[in-house]
Amino acid sequence: MRATFMYGAGDVRVETVPDPTILAPTDAIVRVVRACVCGSDLHPYRSMEASAHGAAMGHELLGVVEEVGTAVVTVTPGDFVISPFAYQDNTCAFCRDGFQTSCVHGGFYGHGDVGGGQAELVRVPQADGTLVQPGIALADADEAMLASLLTLSDVFLTGHHAAHMGGVAPGRTVTVIGDGAVGLSAVLASKRLGAERIILMGRHAARTDLGRELGATDVVAERGAEGVERVLDLTGGEGSHVVLEAVGHMPAYEQAYGVVRPGGSISRVGVPQYEDAPVGFGSLFGKNVVLSGGPAPVRAYIEDVLPDVLSGRINPGRVFDRTVGLDDIAAGYRAMDAREALKVMVTI
Repeated sequence: MRATFMYGAGDVRVETVPDPTILAPTDAIVRVVRACVCGSDLHPYRSMEASAHGAAMGHELLGVVEEVGTAVVTVTPGDFVISPFAYQDNTCAFCRDGFQTSCVHGGFYGHGDVGGGQAELVRVPQADGTLVQPGIALADADEAMLASLLTLSDVFLTGHHAAHMGGVAPGRTVTVIGDGAVGLSAVLASKRLGAERIILMGRHAARTDLGRELGATDVVAERGAEGVERVLDLTGGEGSHVVLEAVGHMPAYEQAYGVVRPGGSISRVGVPQYEDAPVGFGSLFGKNVVLSGGPAPVRAYIEDVLPDVLSGRINPGRVFDRTVGLDDIAAGYRAMDAREALKVMVTI
């Protein structure tokens, strides 16, 4: 089969490797039909040291089950499935609490002996706890529906996780920092959860225009102290009840604690590119601010959101603005890195 590997910054290759096989009774083999490039894939794309051994890439996928282990009971060969970006048993204590990304038997695609999702086939550990049948056959899903279903493997439900953890609710003012696919997903998720006002902080007009269509009521293009001041002006000096940080860099975090109102919350889902950050009196403590967020346990949310996707009430697949074949995936990485594409879908 063909699969995508990264050998260093900017070095993405599609190679032929052996097909995956069932290694445990709880495994399934899935033929991937749609994958995509994630914003988090761009971190190693920009900084990974050159290596003789490529890293398997990709963690967002739709597919069809090809084979199952003897212990798998919830899916059978031929089933069309969504796979969250992490695999989990969905039964351990942390899974039952709704934090499947901390599953004691779980893990992530592209790590250890589990391949990446940007491939023709992938072995899915803990198949019963991981794979979800969307309630529609592959043959009955048009391209727009496939795009929206694919967002349930990560990007839209990462935005939803940010909103959920931040406590977005009717009557709340929400500020979303970042106009990438996750930030725009957070806008849509906040609208779905009833936010009264949604301020999107971003400076790329094509993206913020889409953000307005997805539910943003205001756009702030300024950054840093100027951006903070602009949000405070929009909120009568009070700041936002909820701030959703979808970037992961320190300036975004600084903007977040600058615009949050006293007693408010900051929810981070941009993968932090730092370990040390202000939490003292001038940032969080003085305003009684709650800090939350983390890797999205998308498995916890899929069944709740699916009816809105299938009915067309929401269309999170609009974040995809370019499609490439697997053999052209390196061009997809380049386009996202250069901000020529918002999010790239991969057909396989």
